[in-house]
Amino acid sequence: MKKLDVIIRPHKLDEVREALSSVGVQGMTVTEVKGFGRQRGRTETYRGSEYEVTFHPKLRLEVLIPDALLEPAVTAASRAARTGKIGDGKIMVSEIADIMRIRTGEIGEAAI
Repeated sequence: MKKLDVIIRPHKLDEVREALSSVGVQGMTVTEVKGFGRQRGRTETYRGSEYEVTFHPKLRLEVLIPDALLEPAVTAASRAARTGKIGDGKIMVSEIADIMRIRTGEIGEAAI
């Protein structure tokens, strides 16, 4: 089993969710996060004052998938999230040793 941590632009959430659903992903957890990478900061103006924005709003999707869905899920998420501009995000893949669904006690891939 794998865990995908997908960092994306907020306006791409619906596209990424639909793309993952189309390849068989059944659930995800979404968290609002802030961060920066190569894009660094930018200067904005608010009520005539300039200020530096160093952390950009992003969304973090946590998705648990069986090994067989890894390649289709990564491909679908990356295509849906891509704008071609710096700051599109990242996809990180982690190995999951075990999962348990609390309600039913199911363990392993059955709990996904």
